[in-house]
Amino acid sequence: MNLLYLDEEKINKARNYALQVALDTQKFIDQHTTVSVERTVCRLLGVDGVNDLGVPYPNIIVDQVLQAGKLDRGVARYIAGALFHTNYDISELGELISNDKIDITKYPDINEKQVYSTLQMFIDSILIKIKENASSRTSFMLKYPQKEGPLLYVIVATGNIYEDVVQAKAAAKAGADIIAVIRSTGQSLLDFVPYGPTTEGFGGTYATQENFRIMREALDEIGEELNRYIMLVNYASGLCMPEIAAMGAIERLDMMLNDSLYGILFRDINEQRTFVDQYFSRVINAYSGIIINTGEDNYLTTSDAVTEAHTVLASQFINEQFAKLAYMKEEQMGLGHAFEIDPNVENGFLYELAQAEMAREIFPKAPLKYMPPTKYMTGNIFKGHVQNTLFNIVTKVTNQRIHLLGMLTEAVHTPFMSDRYLAIENASYINTTMKDIRNEIQFRKDGIIVQRAHQVLDDATNLLQKIANIGIFETIEQGIFAGIKREKTGGKGLDGVVKKHESYVNPVLDAMIQELREGSV
Repeated sequence: MNLLYLDEEKINKARNYALQVALDTQKFIDQHTTVSVERTVCRLLGVDGVNDLGVPYPNIIVDQVLQAGKLDRGVARYIAGALFHTNYDISELGELISNDKIDITKYPDINEKQVYSTLQMFIDSILIKIKENASSRTSFMLKYPQKEGPLLYVIVATGNIYEDVVQAKAAAKAGADIIAVIRSTGQSLLDFVPYGPTTEGFGGTYATQENFRIMREALDEIGEELNRYIMLVNYASGLCMPEIAAMGAIERLDMMLNDSLYGILFRDINEQRTFVDQYFSRVINAYSGIIINTGEDNYLTTSDAVTEAHTVLASQFINEQFAKLAYMKEEQMGLGHAFEIDPNVENGFLYELAQAEMAREIFPKAPLKYMPPTKYMTGNIFKGHVQNTLFNIVTKVTNQRIHLLGMLTEAVHTPFMSDRYLAIENASYINTTMKDIRNEIQFRKDGIIVQRAHQVLDDATNLLQKIANIGIFETIEQGIFAGIKREKTGGKGLDGVVKKHESYVNPVLDAMIQELREGSV
């Protein structure tokens, strides 16, 4: 539909600028690796577990190679070398290194062909596992087809995975289609992934592979009972972005919050580290069929949603191109935006409608993720419920797909199950009573909604031209997104960035990319 009479040439122009930005950044990405990328390689090759002090074996292996000054050649080379020259199993390496029994950087070098042949069985095993998960997801969705219209998305955040399961099942029974297990406060700044089931998170539950498995099993169980497939979400962001993406692929998650700009701007994670990490994480998500959620909605928590709306659209264009360079289908791009205009702004609802419809028309195949009002929720639960109702109306009218429900108790406390029930009831009411409204409306060509959308697109196109000229690193240093400035050599995690040697190898990434290029996944 083209309710906004948008100029296709202008949209293509904006996309071309965004592609320039992404290609320029990709040159840097291709020349670098990180400790988290290399730990992800370990995990995908089958390395798992922790030592007596709770240090993950992937960290132990990568740290040994890093301290030897050889990580620029890729950890896969040294894992393969150790296996080639010994009778050790890959699952033993972390423990042996932890106990100072071996140094995998001391074995004689092997050539690239030998690296690939030595690791092939491990690579084949994990890729088969990931593809089986994608096939299982497809089978579930064929058995229980997803409904049309907005998918109702709610968050559980108790800190205890077992209590999260109770609340997730209750939400599913009330009508939720998607469950997001929010992470414990500060986990994005941990340069390791906690191990095993956890019960002591603060403001959320630690993202661990075992917690993923527990929740996936629980949602499959309740889904069979309800004759619906309940989707599971977690957060592939922060200093362990690609590792968490790998864990999600292994345990059949369905969505991952996955956006480098979010970590840079709102968690002060180094720009270089995050862009390199994001690429591998998105290739993994592309390969596993996981939908990503991007973080543009967060810009509006620090910037004005009226004057800075074009930065959201510009970022959506850039995120789209980053995703395409990672071989991701448009149907996997849950580009983000939010209902965050001050309720006191005259005609603010019309501006919100314009922004949401514009995103829908510019990215027609993307399962857009629409976020509820948070910035101007005051604790007045009655007004808050009205604000969420207006948000639900825009969601339905503009055909948003991933609909994160607003809670009337936003700014008061972590939602109770009853709060979620009321949110689901509200959205379900709107979706039923306004079922076909989109097919019944038109916008005036000279009206507020259309003119607002055209202005935002013009401003976004001009901004993208500027970004294409100066590059993404300088853009972030100038504070163009969210009004937050970050330095290219600042932030957390820069010491984990390594420039690749000419002999660098990452056979897991290579295997995924080859199949994605061939269209065999």
